[in-house]
Amino acid sequence: MFSQPFSAWLHRRGLHFSWMIVAITFLTMLTSSAALGLPGALLQPLSREFGWNTDQISSALAIRFMLFGLIGPFAAIFMERFGLRKVVCLALALIAACLILSTQMSQLWHLFVLWGLVLGVGSGMTALVLGAVVANRWFDKRRGLVIGVLTASSATGQLIFLPFAAWLIEHYGWRLAMLPVFFACALVCVLAFLFMRDRPHDVGLVPYGGAPDAPAPAPATAASMTMMEPLRVLASASRNRAFWILAGTFFICGLSTSGLIQTHFISLCGDYGMAAVPAASVLAMMGAFDFVGTILSGWLSDRYDNRKLLFWYYGLRGLSLFWLPHSEFTLYGLSLFAMFYGLDWIATVPPTVKLAGATFGKERAGMVFGWIFAAHQIGSAVAAYGAGLTRTWLLTYNPALYAAGGACLLAAAVIFMLRKPAHAT
Repeated sequence: MFSQPFSAWLHRRGLHFSWMIVAITFLTMLTSSAALGLPGALLQPLSREFGWNTDQISSALAIRFMLFGLIGPFAAIFMERFGLRKVVCLALALIAACLILSTQMSQLWHLFVLWGLVLGVGSGMTALVLGAVVANRWFDKRRGLVIGVLTASSATGQLIFLPFAAWLIEHYGWRLAMLPVFFACALVCVLAFLFMRDRPHDVGLVPYGGAPDAPAPAPATAASMTMMEPLRVLASASRNRAFWILAGTFFICGLSTSGLIQTHFISLCGDYGMAAVPAASVLAMMGAFDFVGTILSGWLSDRYDNRKLLFWYYGLRGLSLFWLPHSEFTLYGLSLFAMFYGLDWIATVPPTVKLAGATFGKERAGMVFGWIFAAHQIGSAVAAYGAGLTRTWLLTYNPALYAAGGACLLAAAVIFMLRKPAHAT
């Protein structure tokens, strides 16, 4: 609608329209990640109001994580068949519907349907696969940096919305805390409808950094757009040992981040007498460090051995998780944890995407990474439910923290089983 004249306007000022696509994708992933982060602030309020225990609430959140990951590989097919704009708008509409309808929930099954099913499907359509697809379609150069920027959007969503949501919950109740993210989803949906396009050739351009005479990509065939294609890609990729190394280490990534810290950190701090607002502020501090760390990781992934980067990311994360139970939850202790943990929260994504692209090729990178990301979310689901079960049975999160820390050290060692790629993508 407005993309063609706006692209021409940007071109006259020396800017490529691909950066507008990055901005809309960034905002899309930001708002969906803000919605995904809200349940971490809702564990205790929902438990107090409805009498649901931690493992019951965690069960619904585990379903969300599973769907968030398993829909990812098929999201690439949706984007190919229906276009980026329709997929993004539908996903944001589902997330917004979940948020506004959740203000009326009163039964446990409402939580499972809204925060498990609807949010899982909506967020799965705008998962990290969206960032990988946009980076591969719209950029021939700076791809690692773009992936880093888009991945950092999840940290930004947490940074902007979570402390404010915790403050709203404390002063006005948890229902009102749904509204800021709801309105943000609605606004980004309008922007996506007006400006989002599938490929550079749709606005008469070539990918950023691409040759000016590069031909337009051939349209996807009907055979490649069937729902069986992700399964065929999985069957092919699973015969490569590299796939299992990347999927296994990314499983541990999910086990040690979104499923554990994002979901349970505020509740964990509450066990040590810390109120929700300062606990959410520590999460926001992690988000600030992660925003810097992930963009830096994207820059580094264009220049250095991605296996070595992942070794340091997983190693430092594991050590920080071992440290957390001994931090005494003081300002100094939590600040130290927030710095080391935050810098590599999702800094693992750009090197993992780059390794997947180098191993499986640019054309299949998005879908293969979709399955690798599915492993990440299965790990998140295991941690979300397992940590909740540990808290209910043992009245402490410590075993879950130690288990995740040990798994990260294992991932740091295992990544060197992957051969160094001959070239970067």
